[in-house]
Order: sequence, then C-alpha cells, then structure tokens
Amino acid sequence: MEKLPCSIFNDVLGPVMRGPSSSHVAGAARIASMIRQSLDAPVKKAIVDFDVNGALAASHTGHGTDMGFASGLLNMELDAPDVAQYEAIAKERGLEIEYRILDYGAEHPGNYRAEVWDQNGNVVHWEAIAVGGGMVEMQKYEEFSVQIAGDFYELLVIAEVAPGIREKIEALLPDVEFFQSDQKEGQILYNWKLAVPLTKEVIQAVRGVAGVGQACYLEPVLPTHSSSTCQVPFSTAAALVDYAKEHPMDSWEYALEYEACRGGQSKKAVYHQMEQILSVMEQAVETGLAGTKYQDRILGEQVSKVAAAEQAGRLIPDPIVNEIIRCITAVMESKSSMGVIVAAPTCGSCGCLPGTVIGLARALSLPRETVVQGLLVAGLVGVFFAEEATFSAEVAGCQVECGAGSGMAAAALTAMMGGTIENCMDAASVGLQNITGLACDPVGNRVEWPCLGKNIMGGSNALASANMILAGYDKVIPLDETIGAIYEIGLSLPLELRCTFGGLGKTKTAREILKRSDAHFPGEEAR
Repeated sequence: MEKLPCSIFNDVLGPVMRGPSSSHVAGAARIASMIRQSLDAPVKKAIVDFDVNGALAASHTGHGTDMGFASGLLNMELDAPDVAQYEAIAKERGLEIEYRILDYGAEHPGNYRAEVWDQNGNVVHWEAIAVGGGMVEMQKYEEFSVQIAGDFYELLVIAEVAPGIREKIEALLPDVEFFQSDQKEGQILYNWKLAVPLTKEVIQAVRGVAGVGQACYLEPVLPTHSSSTCQVPFSTAAALVDYAKEHPMDSWEYALEYEACRGGQSKKAVYHQMEQILSVMEQAVETGLAGTKYQDRILGEQVSKVAAAEQAGRLIPDPIVNEIIRCITAVMESKSSMGVIVAAPTCGSCGCLPGTVIGLARALSLPRETVVQGLLVAGLVGVFFAEEATFSAEVAGCQVECGAGSGMAAAALTAMMGGTIENCMDAASVGLQNITGLACDPVGNRVEWPCLGKNIMGGSNALASANMILAGYDKVIPLDETIGAIYEIGLSLPLELRCTFGGLGKTKTAREILKRSDAHFPGEEAR
C-alpha cells in the first residue's frame, strides 16, 4: 500500500494530551489502544520489550512511555485528569505490565514488542514503532507483516490457505479501501482497511467462516481518517508555490484546501478544528501564567520571573520577545506539571509554536482569527516536514522537534503579518537553516531542560526569520531542500545525541539530578 498524504491534525498539530513526550506517551498509548482492541476482554497482563540499543530502553519511565502504554491498555484518554495515576488505576483493575530490556536487533529506536493477555486467557503478539509526534505504525501481528497507522477501520483475519475464504469474507464487508495479505507456514493473514465501521454481527459472521482461525477488528485512533480516494492539491513547498500562482488566495486558505481534501471534510470543519486546537493552546498559556507546581520535575516555576524582572527594569527592552518568552515558558510549565497541551509538532517542542504565535498576538493585540490563520500555515509547513523527514528526536535529534517547531512558527508569524504563501515557506526555510544539527540531550531523564531553552530559542529564531523574509532577505536554500538536509544531518548524529543520555545529559550536574530520580544510565544499575 502506498503512503497516504500527511494530515495537519494527525501528523502535525496534535494529539491533545498530558505528559512529557508525544512519541513516548501518545505513541505508546496509540499502540496499546490498538493492541487492546485486538482482544475480546479487558487486558490482564502485558509483557513489553524494548531493544537495549533503542531510545526507549533508558527513558521509558522518565519520558512517559509506561504511562502512555498503560493508558492505552486501560482505554483512558490522554487528556484525562487522572492519567498520571495510571499505576494505581492499573492495580485497581487487575492489570499487570512488565517491561524488559533485551538485545533483539530492532531497526528503529522507537520499537515495541508486546505479548498481551486478556482476562479470558487469550493472547496476542504485536510489534510496532513510534515514528514521532504521536504517530505510530503497527508492523507485525502474530509474526505476520502488517502496515497499520490507526487511520482506518481494520479487519485482520488469520485463516487456512484455502480457496474461497477471502471471497466469503468480502461478501460480508462494505466497500474495501485497501487490502493486504501475508502468508507463512500454511496460514495467511488478510487485512482489510475500511472507511466505515463494522457491526458486531458482521465481525461474528466473519469469525464463523469456515477456515478462519482468528479475527480482530480495530477502530481508528487518529482524528483524521483516510480513504483510498484521498488526493491533495500539493505535497511539497515548491508544488504549493506553483499552485498558488494559478490559484491566488490568502496564505492560510491553502491549508484549508489541503486538509479538506486530505480528510474528506469541509473547509469550515477544518477551520473549526483549528479553533479548537488554539483553545487548548490558549488554556495551556493561561494555566502556566497562573503558576504551576509539580513535585516530579527539575525546574520550579520560572514564568513569573520574566514579568518581575521586566517591571524592575532588569531586562533588555523588547516587549514582543519577552512576551513570547513568557508564553513559551507558560506552555512548557503546563506540560511539566501534567497539564493539557497540544503536541505541536511534538510534546517536547510544544511551547515554541503556540507560545510564539500567542505571544505575538498578545503583544500586538491581534485578533484571534489571525492566530488561527497563522496556525493553519504552520500546519502546512509541518505536513511538508513530516512527508520528507520525521518529528522523532530519537531518529534525527532536536532539530526535528524544536527545530521543526521553530520553522513552523516562522511561517505562522509571516502569515500573521500579511506575508504571501511564498514568504511563509521562505521564512520556514530560514528558520530551519538556523538550527541544523541541534542535538536532543535531555537532562535527568526529563523532557524539561534544555528543552525549555530550546523552545524559547525556537521562538526567537522564528521571529528573526520572519522579519528577515518580510524585509526582503533571500532564503538561498528552498524549504524542501532544507528539510531534506535536516533529515540527512539528523541521521548522521550519534545515538547519544538523539534523545538518550549524551551531551548535556551526561554532565556531572545532570548525573547528580539523575541520582535524585529513579532513572539510571544505560548499562548502570538503578540507584
């Protein structure tokens, strides 16, 4: 099956969640949710393996993988107020989860292997990867190859290799969007992807077909669903600029057109969905500005220091930049205190884009619709980034998280100030060119520091990049080429600088911070 176009609300702006990391928390939750759906009764036990050479082995506790996986098995929403109490809830419901660190040669740093039992004694085996920003791919079901992202209704059937079985099952189904199969040792896996749900009666009828060994049915875990007829007007920045020459409109309207085509919905619905995303972002800013407290974090509350220092005359005068710093800090402190945020494009970079656009709007008293429009343009840049690169720091470092957020924010600011769609793409390119090679080296197994500073740097970089292009600077390297270079650079970074314990994370002070937590370095005994 060929790859479908990325979606603004699947791949870029979202999910709405609590927790430190979208890859670790939301990715784990979505993987676990689909595993849970493949069983007929509540989950009783799970054994989850992480490869010793991957990013999850050392950070699955501190970065929230344990919380995400448990919430998915427990059918809890990621923005639920009690999601942080997942351990107590799991114990109360009789759910046992064991995590093992093994050397099994996983090819992806975000690989999961899971063996899961339900309360009736049924067991399933899955292998999956978290690819960044909360996006996942289920790759193996009972050792058969699959390709499931969570954007279709999925029917999986393991049957005898015999004539007529597939035809009998398909006679029970509505229109099929895509079909895949995999055969081994006298058995075959059929996987039908559907755009509409199946009834319990149909699923039971499928299980009753002679020769069927087992069947499971999965509902989508992503907000924007897919279809075989999905077509978008452009999929690169260059194609967008060419399209704009033939179809002139305001910069943000291209995002409406793209996402309406991608998700099979109206432009009005897309705009309303972005308004809802902005509402969550605004609440995260307000929550952070009001002050947050949380025991299990490195930093105490920082956000109030900006206004206090500004009033005392200790800051370099720059009302816009200082307001952006305040708003980015507010979102990051909402995140670190388990508040609700939008992964934009990831949880670790969740402060840069919203804090920058909301900060500018607050400083200049811009109308709310201007912020919505800026976010739409940012979403388009994110789509192009997701198509050609990744939002996973485990794969390509912080340049694809805070760096990507900075490029998206640069495009948003340019749109908010009346720039053309070409201006917006150029501003994003400059913003990304300024952060090539940015490492992901979190301190103390927490997504807090230097993440806060890198988010703030991303906001400042976005403002400078937008002004450079609005002033008429030449971007030199087009956005599509810049994204390709960012990805190539990221793949060249050593593992230690891709969301593990390298760089700042292995300094003397970082080790002392780590001692105060229950985390430990790879290869070391827990202290």
